Amino acid sequence: MSPAHASPHPIVITVGDPAGVGPEITCRTLAEMDGATRARTRVVGPRDVLERAAALVGVDLRFTEAMESGGVLLDDIALPTPVTIGKVDPVAGDAAYRTIVRAVEIVRAEGGCILTAPINKAAMNAAGHAFDGHTGLLAHLTGAPASFMLLASEKLSSIHVSTHVSLGGAIRRVTSERVLATIEAGAAHLRRLGLAQSRIAVAGLNPHCGEHGLFGDEDGRFIEPAVAAARAAGIDAQGPISPDTVFYRASCGEFDLVVAQYHDQGHIPTKLIAFDTTVNISLGLPIDRTSVDHGTAFDIAGTGRASHINMMAALDYARRLADAPRVISARSVAA
Repeated sequence: MSPAHASPHPIVITVGDPAGVGPEITCRTLAEMDGATRARTRVVGPRDVLERAAALVGVDLRFTEAMESGGVLLDDIALPTPVTIGKVDPVAGDAAYRTIVRAVEIVRAEGGCILTAPINKAAMNAAGHAFDGHTGLLAHLTGAPASFMLLASEKLSSIHVSTHVSLGGAIRRVTSERVLATIEAGAAHLRRLGLAQSRIAVAGLNPHCGEHGLFGDEDGRFIEPAVAAARAAGIDAQGPISPDTVFYRASCGEFDLVVAQYHDQGHIPTKLIAFDTTVNISLGLPIDRTSVDHGTAFDIAGTGRASHINMMAALDYARRLADAPRVISARSVAA
């Protein structure tokens, strides 16, 4: 999208865990933004960490408290004590939590989209914030009963019935109500982005979709009724389709989106096909959020080697959402 068509809604970047690669990839991304995008961007994170990261990766950035020509508008989240780069640290985990809280405040007041750099779940929990990651925290902060994780790439996209739970817990979450809500959330999101009638494939839970009950009956008891209800509501949904073929079929262009029944079922094929460019999007919230789809990479944090390709892809998606009319789903079923 050209700068002339940019909306005034902000893109709010949170730097994630300050001990990870988030500050470095944020600085690289800011340095490559065109002027119009930078003018609508706000960054939330510790000033000293960002200034150190900018020097490390060799980019010239000026962080300001008010919008200034050529500057980067910063909401400073000060650290009470320094953190050790590349280490799990409750101080860093608390700072990551506070950046997300502030970003939610901004977009709830001004609209726009949050773009999140990676957090470390162990560090955040060690700081006393007991959440499974961004998705659960954002649902909590916005009062949403639940949210849905969508992984989007050019060749393959998947939306998940459940995410950060055990495999046993994921199986228990495969209910007709939750599967239908996931289908609806995916269809509504694609409509918002201009795809009036999307083709949605619903993966089965068990091998061969249970082989008529030989390997489990959840596919027939829960997934089939959800697909039937979606089709009755006018959604072009198909399934359950055997999970060992459905992602290949989607990657070849047969479907626009796959409903994955649990975290790894959707993450493995999507990341295998487009590891560097897959974007994580949260659906079902009253705000918009995109994210990189990688972790804090403590092993290379502080070396300046972290790639920002994934964040640039997340930035492109954030622009699309910030400029698209909001659509609030009527159904949100807790995961």
